[in-house]
Amino acid sequence: MAAVIDNATHPAFEKLRSHRIDTLNLDVEEYRHKKTGARHLHLAADNDENVFFVALRTFPMDSTGVAHVLEHTALCGSERYPVRDPFFMMIRRSLNTFMNAFTSSDWTAYPFASMNRKDFDNLLSVYMDSVFFSKLDPLDFAQEGHRLEFEKPDDPSTDLVYRGVVYNEMKGAMSAPTSQLWQNLSSHLFPTTTYHYNSGGEPDHIVDLSYDDLIRFYRHHYHPSNAIFATYGNIPAHEHHERFEELALKRFDKLDIELPVRDEKRMYAPVRVEQGYGVSEGEDTDNKTHIVVGWLLGHSFDLQENLEGQLLSAVLLENSASPLMRALETTDIGLAPSPMCGLEDSNREMTFVCGIEGSEPEKQKDLEGLLESTLQKVVDDGVSEERLEAILHQLELHQREIAGDSFPYGLQLIMSAISPMVHGGDPVELLDLEPVLATLREKIRDPQYIPGLIRNKLLNNPHRVTLTLRPDDQLDARRQQAIREALAKRKAELSSEEVTQIVERAQALEERQMRKDDDSILPKVDLTDVPLQMPEPEGRFDGEISATVFARGTNGLIYEQVVLPLPDLTEEELLLLPYYSALISEVGCGDLDYLQMQDRISAESGGIGASFTAKGRIDDVQALSGYMIFSGKALARNRMALTKLLRDVYTSARFDETDRIREIIAQIRARREQAVTGSGHALAMGAAAQGLSTGSWLAFRLGGLAGIRGTKELDQSLKDPAALDAFCQSLAKLHSRIRKQAREFLVIGEEEHLPALIDDLKSCWQDEEGVESSRWSMEPVSFETREAWLTSTQVNFCARAYSTVPIDHPDAAALTVLGGFLRNGYLHRAIREKGGAYGGGAAQDSVNGNFRFFSYRDPRLAETLEDFDNALLWLQETDHEYQELEESILGVIGQLDRPRSPAGAARHAFHNKLFGRSPEQRARFRERVLSVTLEDLKRVATTWLVPEKASTAVVTGPENRSLVEGLGLSIQEL
Repeated sequence: MAAVIDNATHPAFEKLRSHRIDTLNLDVEEYRHKKTGARHLHLAADNDENVFFVALRTFPMDSTGVAHVLEHTALCGSERYPVRDPFFMMIRRSLNTFMNAFTSSDWTAYPFASMNRKDFDNLLSVYMDSVFFSKLDPLDFAQEGHRLEFEKPDDPSTDLVYRGVVYNEMKGAMSAPTSQLWQNLSSHLFPTTTYHYNSGGEPDHIVDLSYDDLIRFYRHHYHPSNAIFATYGNIPAHEHHERFEELALKRFDKLDIELPVRDEKRMYAPVRVEQGYGVSEGEDTDNKTHIVVGWLLGHSFDLQENLEGQLLSAVLLENSASPLMRALETTDIGLAPSPMCGLEDSNREMTFVCGIEGSEPEKQKDLEGLLESTLQKVVDDGVSEERLEAILHQLELHQREIAGDSFPYGLQLIMSAISPMVHGGDPVELLDLEPVLATLREKIRDPQYIPGLIRNKLLNNPHRVTLTLRPDDQLDARRQQAIREALAKRKAELSSEEVTQIVERAQALEERQMRKDDDSILPKVDLTDVPLQMPEPEGRFDGEISATVFARGTNGLIYEQVVLPLPDLTEEELLLLPYYSALISEVGCGDLDYLQMQDRISAESGGIGASFTAKGRIDDVQALSGYMIFSGKALARNRMALTKLLRDVYTSARFDETDRIREIIAQIRARREQAVTGSGHALAMGAAAQGLSTGSWLAFRLGGLAGIRGTKELDQSLKDPAALDAFCQSLAKLHSRIRKQAREFLVIGEEEHLPALIDDLKSCWQDEEGVESSRWSMEPVSFETREAWLTSTQVNFCARAYSTVPIDHPDAAALTVLGGFLRNGYLHRAIREKGGAYGGGAAQDSVNGNFRFFSYRDPRLAETLEDFDNALLWLQETDHEYQELEESILGVIGQLDRPRSPAGAARHAFHNKLFGRSPEQRARFRERVLSVTLEDLKRVATTWLVPEKASTAVVTGPENRSLVEGLGLSIQEL
């Protein structure tokens, strides 16, 4: 359906233009606020999930993280809502589908989304007040940014320490070598502009930020004249304007805001830099150096420059058949291509980066030589028109696809338009790619077009930085020693008055954190606003070919899955599944080697892949069933090509290209190791829950900490050619077993394309017979865990888990509500606000039948584990109000009703049915959630969350070895 056009314009705004984009089924409307000059981009679409987004251009000129700390502090109370924590309080009083705030390198944004109009209006009033009339209490700055405290806040005889949410968040973020790699590369590519600095903040610099600096930055940047509003959905623009004007804009006049926005001064010769990054003391440093080369390109907001940058990146790096990616994957200079490889186009000027990880410092010039010779070869040989057509096909497919399964679709569109709006470009051009794709199709007919781009943008571009980031097992110790000495010196210089001030501020902050605010001033939705059961897409079944078919508005794309029950597997075969799934779309097939297959996949589809999924029954989490799923998507015109592609991979995937398989395993290892500091809380929860059910054990062994350790061991073992051959033979044998299984299909597309799609399936698959064999199952698992996993991290991730119940058990609903209740009422305050961790909470996992506590980027360890236990005491010993319960129920309902993309909703419905999650079962669970009482919460906690039966796991640094041993945790080396 077309978007509803409303031509009314609010008198405070002037309409600049309206532009229809048929490929996205929306109208782009652009407005300017007459008095302040604030801009508003409205994407009018026939979608109930309305999105609001306001961005302020923020260009910090240091690494104190001022924009980031301000983003946090602005949400801690405002003129109209002078409560301590309106942002987190609104999360609990809302049916939002998305709520957040984030700091980019040159803008700070405050977005939310909701499908409920009352809720949307509530959130808008709080967000507008928070942004434009923030209180910025000094105690909130101390809590969210940084503060000096004594180790025991009320005992001046203890050591001074730094605390603060953003301080600990960035300690965690900058623990990752990839974060250091990007920040260091940017600082050298951009020696004079805002991108030289870490907008999130460097921990060592965050502590230099003063409260007065924060206030100055707020007054300069947080003004409507510096604001960009963006909205998406079916609320007309003039209704937004009425609210914007009433809530904030009428109180402001135009302000000329000076911001340091300019192009970087160009370098006339390449620069080489070597720097260190911290690894654990005594850790082996062989093959742990990262070497990357970055070039500064043209303006991101110039559509021609932008798409030429994307074209260049895709030609060189899209897949393993791309010349630069192939060179990086096959070289012995390092173990794998750098995760930095690609085009960064969110800054004012773009950067192109490529490089290697798992190398040595002395290989820097070897890498430069490899890159230059590879680029020169592409210039000399050119690129085939077929390859370029395949790349343009990918751009078209990416633009057409309606996403939104993990992030609201409207917000994704806004995010792609915000960069040109910040930097002075045209957001409509970047959303409406059809005209420029047509222009590019003309240009690629010139065989010198791509060679010319490579010469001009890379080979002859002297603004280039080569960064070597080498491991240093003494760096963290030197940093910690320097911090300790600086704090000791600071403490020695404190006057008695300053000591009193530090103690009194800590006391005042704790009193503020413990204070119960009058939250009645905040708007809210309640259970009467909860919609009835959300409608689910219904598929129809074609028994002739065992296909479930969904007619969905997919904007010209089709989706296919081949679904196979797992045969009875040994444990050794089971542990192969993650590698099998990752490799199947990366190896050769039939007569085609892997390079030819990469080209075929790119030309004929939007990508194919395989995944393994396993769940217990709705009444027994130990009774697992599992499926292997081959998936693909394509533009509707390529439906037959996609069907043949999936069938060919299913029948003829080859596991005989040993060098290729060795390369991919090395890449998997590198990615898995890098994921630890970003996903430490999930990994700790997985480790804590490993013994509580078969599904938890499987997740821990395949994708959790044990899986990461297993991948490291596998990668090491495959250096032996005999072991590599045996591994490849095992994969081939596993493939042969899986493909013999009886199969069924899932097909999603627009109604007019479905009959032909079904005909394609029947003609392609008629000769492939599957047989129903004995299905895979597992013996029940039940044991308690107490483990500490040591890795290189400056912060901790703590978890505790309890065995509970499956989804259809009467207590599952109360346990699910309990997770939010404990987070809202106790854990958020104890772990984040008082403890200084970036996050913490609790949740019931009814798929695997366990309840889990967690903390994320946490400076504490033993104290956090105590907080998990104290949360259960608080639950039993405190008198609670019904509103706290209602807020937790709303949170669960919001998750149950979270909208998905058209294809995602169909996939979700199909896979629910596959595992016995019928609409009736889900309706039953929803009704139970809505009827949970406070007594139910106390009862299920007493029944299932018994501290003596808890399993515990933490991810921490080696310096905490003696501490975790003292807690009775066994040491596991990652």
